[in-house]
Amino acid sequence: MKAVIRSLMSVDVDDLPSWAPEDDRWSLGLRILAGPDDGPGEESFDLTVCSLSWMTDQVRKDGVFAGRHHLIVEWYDWPLIEAHVRRRVATCEGADWAEVAAKIGRFAYWEFEDYVE
Repeated sequence: MKAVIRSLMSVDVDDLPSWAPEDDRWSLGLRILAGPDDGPGEESFDLTVCSLSWMTDQVRKDGVFAGRHHLIVEWYDWPLIEAHVRRRVATCEGADWAEVAAKIGRFAYWEFEDYVE
């Protein structure tokens, strides 16, 4: 089984292709809705996309920053960011959806990470 992206959207920006940051220190939340390639359904994965300058500021606050679920870029280039995210998700394969989703969860926060019934 493989993953397929059903939708990419931002919780911070209305129109990702036309958005432009006001300066070189920016971050935005990116939501990936992905599901199995062989059927319906989707789950949410969140990723913070940020500039190198924004990340530098975060490190300078405390001397360290744990960067899990962050995608760091030098400047905002939506086609580049979108292509990267689509490639990463397309490489996630497994025996079932739980295994595939866990692989996506290594780079984007899965809504069911650490979920216990």
